[in-house]
Amino acid sequence: MADTQPLDRLSPLFERFRVRASLFHAGPLCGVTHFDAQPGRGFLHVMRNGEMEVRHAAATGLVERLWVREPSLVFYPRPLAHDFHNAPAEGSDFVCATLDFEAGHPLVQALPPLVVLPLASVDGIGATLTLLFGEAERVRCGQRLLADRLLEVLLLQLLRWMLDQRDATLPLGLLRGLADARLARALTALHARPGEAWSLAAMAAEAGMSRSRFAEAFRDALGQTPADYLADWRLAIARSELRAGKPLKLLATELGYANASALSRLFTQKHAGLSPRAWLNQPG
Repeated sequence: MADTQPLDRLSPLFERFRVRASLFHAGPLCGVTHFDAQPGRGFLHVMRNGEMEVRHAAATGLVERLWVREPSLVFYPRPLAHDFHNAPAEGSDFVCATLDFEAGHPLVQALPPLVVLPLASVDGIGATLTLLFGEAERVRCGQRLLADRLLEVLLLQLLRWMLDQRDATLPLGLLRGLADARLARALTALHARPGEAWSLAAMAAEAGMSRSRFAEAFRDALGQTPADYLADWRLAIARSELRAGKPLKLLATELGYANASALSRLFTQKHAGLSPRAWLNQPG
């Protein structure tokens, strides 16, 4: 039977793949403000008072004009250009931050392209906002560093809220899997212990399900088989660690492969014929 204790679904992800928030605006916005799409960069905007109109180009596939009329979080997890019009009046509380996700962060593609969430919907967010706007309002020692860390806390609170919404329709992928209590136990175990010899039976046991039911539910939620997801997770870790300079031989051992050649073959298959060395030496 699966363990019924509370489960931390986010820490193993963010311990492996970091996100860095950087505050770049605090106070009112005037006229039209444009935010460019840059590789690997998202945005988190927090409006505590006022209202604004958000605009997107038709090519983005999002609604072209969106009014935000109550205190809200406006979250873009992926690069997407957007504009604010009729921004909050002088004296309104408004902060903007960039979010730089580590390359390959699994949650980036698992999230919808835009999340607009009224602040009143998120329990426990008030204390974080009080601290954040207190830091944003005046310069003190460590202000920028503390504000950035508080924005990262805010992001985690937002993601926690999304995972806890039982009736929400989440996009196909990791977030939907983590929102399922049974699948989340297997996914969290894979994330925390990627080097174990994970068979389908072992994964299903973590979820407290039969192998056939687990395999079907996993594919329905994530759009791929458990074995393919595990391989992709291991490769995401491998890419991150290779960038940091860890030797392939050591990585292979840590990720559960018999030798460096086995990991290298899988890496080459998944990267259009590029070996780990060739992939690392690519320009840019």
